[in-house]
Amino acid sequence: MKPLAERLRPRTLADYVGQRHLVGEGCPLRRMIEQKHVSSFILWGPPGVGKTTLAGILAHELDVPFFTLSAVNSGVKDVREVIDRAKSERYFGGQSPILFIDEIHRFSKSQQDSLLAAVEQGTVTLVGATTENPSFEVIRPLLSRCQVYVLQSLDCDDLERLLKHAVESDVVLKERTVDVRETEALFRYSGGDARKLLGILDLLAAQTDEDEPIVIDNRTVAERLQQNPAAYDKQGEMHYDIISAFIKSIRGSDPDAALYWLARMIEGGEDPKFIARRLVISASEDVGLANPNALLLANAAFDAVEKIGWPEGRIPLAEATVYLATSPKSNSAYMGIGTALEAVKATGDLPVPLHVRNAPTKLLKELGYADGYKYPHDYPGNFARQTYLPEPYADTVFWHPCDNAGEAKMRERMNRCWPNKPR
Repeated sequence: MKPLAERLRPRTLADYVGQRHLVGEGCPLRRMIEQKHVSSFILWGPPGVGKTTLAGILAHELDVPFFTLSAVNSGVKDVREVIDRAKSERYFGGQSPILFIDEIHRFSKSQQDSLLAAVEQGTVTLVGATTENPSFEVIRPLLSRCQVYVLQSLDCDDLERLLKHAVESDVVLKERTVDVRETEALFRYSGGDARKLLGILDLLAAQTDEDEPIVIDNRTVAERLQQNPAAYDKQGEMHYDIISAFIKSIRGSDPDAALYWLARMIEGGEDPKFIARRLVISASEDVGLANPNALLLANAAFDAVEKIGWPEGRIPLAEATVYLATSPKSNSAYMGIGTALEAVKATGDLPVPLHVRNAPTKLLKELGYADGYKYPHDYPGNFARQTYLPEPYADTVFWHPCDNAGEAKMRERMNRCWPNKPR
């Protein structure tokens, strides 16, 4: 028998659960289906939220040729064959045949290129589905010809509706007694994924004798599943979203949020060295000169993770995370190098002033290299005022200290040394 998720796959919008912002009354995908006129679009969202199901509803509702390809096992040849068939079945003035490509992010550049002319000319209407960010995985010319619709993980109301529908409508479950007592664990383990929820329900049914009620409560679900398979794809969009939330929590001085996102990465099986590298970057970029010790501690955490391995490595990672999150923040070094790089790109390779060039040979000395250089250690306070920058930037300030105790001392000394370049 087919899995429960397949048995319950909706064929009409009336049975579709979730994505109310797309299929609710007056929303874009509903209008397309009701008007039976579809323009090319890409569905982007996590697994199990209804991307393929929406394509199936299109196929069921629209009276036009409907072709399906999977990027996993289709090549350029398959694409061209489908386009040739679509040309022969296209009706003048009507809706173009629809080509649905599942996991379109797996298509290579050449495979995506092969779609361009057909989409541009209206030979086919492209409907793609992807779990990856189309901005990175779909070539720009193809992306410009498609609207992107973002699908969200199902919320608790959606999962509640899906569970009720399964219990009341499935040909197998409606013949059984299903005792729903608690749904917290069921929904948590599902992680907003309809397919996962129905898979768990299928598992509970299979592991319960037919003459016994199928009990759904937190303890039973946890015991049957044994573990919580975290929804975390180390190569996918969630990988980037969670590391972004982690770094932004540190930057925002919220150690609680930073520890939560650290735990999400640890539980999801993230490479600890990846986390440690991001901590080193954050120590330089976000804490910076406000607390230079942060970089030392982040580097020490990196070394510790390499030496002690896992799972103990989570402890120095947590220590560094809390230290960075609770440290004062400064991005002055980060901004300073950015400003200097912009200047270099704008003006190219300006010559080094003669007096700060090295003069290792007699010829170079005769040419004026190092002539007039003041050795700072020969002067009071180990400082001698002289120009080190190329002429166009002689009075330019690239580094602007932030407002913190550590950089206040730096600002004071620099203003004393360079009164013509106040900071």
